[in-house]
Amino acid sequence: MLNKIVPDFSLPATGGQEFRLSAQLGRSLVIYFYPKDSTPGCTTEAGQFRDIHAAFKKLGCDIYGVSRDSLKSHENFKTKLDLPFELLVDAEEIACSLFGVIKLKNMYGKQVRGIERSTFLIDGKGVLRHEWRAVKADGHAAEVLAAAKTL
Repeated sequence: MLNKIVPDFSLPATGGQEFRLSAQLGRSLVIYFYPKDSTPGCTTEAGQFRDIHAAFKKLGCDIYGVSRDSLKSHENFKTKLDLPFELLVDAEEIACSLFGVIKLKNMYGKQVRGIERSTFLIDGKGVLRHEWRAVKADGHAAEVLAAAKTL
């Protein structure tokens, strides 16, 4: 999918909004997928995107976090961390399937399906320009910001 237009999709978002990819044309986007609200790695990642959010905004780049958690869970997570960007609900794995982020993971010796922490940078024309898969949460936001500066 790299260097190709990302197919349109729509998901419920925090703040009573509906996210539609095609409505975002003209701005670059960071769409990051994370396993679960309020877990240590996901809290670290969201906090780091929050802390440099203004630098992304200056570049005309919007950030969206995506997981399979409920809207209520997202609203609580967003409030708790004072996130300045919206979180998207993908309970039906629409975007997860599109970006191929659902993987089998080992949890306490059992195989479970879950989101592999991944981030995608889409330019203002809707073209996927960068992707990061199986990322470590700490320091990742700064790496994405560096790539966003090249768009």
